[in-house]
Amino acid sequence: MPYQNTLKDNITQCLVCPRNCRLANYQRGFCFVRQNIDGEITLTAYGKTTGLAIDPVEKKPLYHFYPGSKVLSFGTLGCNMGCCFCQNWHITKTKDHTGLIQEASPKEIALSAKQYGCKSVAFTYNDPVIFLEYAIDTAIECHALGIKTIAVTAGYINPEPRVDLFNHIDAANIDLKGFSKEFYKKMCLADIEPVLETIKYVKNETPCHLELTTLLIEGFNDSNKDLRAQCDWIVENLGTDVPLHFSAFFPSWKLKNVHPTNPKTLLKAYQIAKKAGIKYVYTGNICDDKTSTTFCHRCKKPLIKRHGFEIKEYNLTEKNSCRFCGAICGGIFE
Repeated sequence: MPYQNTLKDNITQCLVCPRNCRLANYQRGFCFVRQNIDGEITLTAYGKTTGLAIDPVEKKPLYHFYPGSKVLSFGTLGCNMGCCFCQNWHITKTKDHTGLIQEASPKEIALSAKQYGCKSVAFTYNDPVIFLEYAIDTAIECHALGIKTIAVTAGYINPEPRVDLFNHIDAANIDLKGFSKEFYKKMCLADIEPVLETIKYVKNETPCHLELTTLLIEGFNDSNKDLRAQCDWIVENLGTDVPLHFSAFFPSWKLKNVHPTNPKTLLKAYQIAKKAGIKYVYTGNICDDKTSTTFCHRCKKPLIKRHGFEIKEYNLTEKNSCRFCGAICGGIFE
């Protein structure tokens, strides 16, 4: 840190994400919150949040990371992705931050989490990639108090800052928004390859717990071909233990004319993933107890029964094994 490169003609290049924005003095990057101020890339959102909220960890969604625990969630403004279907567009796309911002230092956030009995703090709502320095400093304060850290991210980050960020993260849910270059380019104004590299890095080179989420938009990223390719890539590159969430899209931002995802589409994706060999598959943004339940991969009995975000039955032992057959369940549990 800082992640920047000084070019000629007083241009400074931000190197946090693959956009590598070249910024004249006082110009802001694509993300809006990183700005060239007198030759230094400055995080203008440092110490500023769009609010704090206490959530169940399942809402992130994380189903295999201290299930049933509370998490303190916060984010800032802006985003380095250009998703036309953004579900949080009111904070990621706005340029008018008056009335949205609250002051909160990293230490204050950590102390608030401790005060309210939260197991972890989540960097979410927009993306911790763009408020990297704020997220890292907050993570350090959290770890000093025994509080875990969670990154909810699109994974669009360059290799060097990626190492620095995930050195301080205990669990991540990475949005794998689709599985084609065309979808990422047209719908997200981004490239899929850095995302795939981030996913592989987190799973294979860090102790960070990883789960993936794909928001399914009918007619855009829900073809059988793309879903099979995605699931096969996951099995080949990550193994079969990474939990995969398929979530329902609701009309938002620039896709308000697209209908909500049919639950049958989520079930189709669920079945494709299971057939590919992925052990833990879930559906989100709909209420389906079966596809929200964690099943033992060996005996197929329910390990964690859920209704919405509420746990109704828990059949894991202290050693993360199935109470019925003894098979180990992948994840981090109490």
